[in-house]
Amino acid sequence: MNSLLNSLKTALRNHARYVATRHEIERMPLDVALDLGIFREDAHSIARKAVWG
Repeated sequence: MNSLLNSLKTALRNHARYVATRHEIERMPLDVALDLGIFREDAHSIARKAVWG
């Protein structure tokens, strides 16, 4: 039972990290994003890769 709860906690933490990262990228000022070579439209895939590899 502990294993199931730990897996659920990990999944919830990862999802929260994904959402926070995606929102940060989406709200990033355009000039900063362009300087970093980031396209805000790619926020979903960038955040997914950052959290889950």
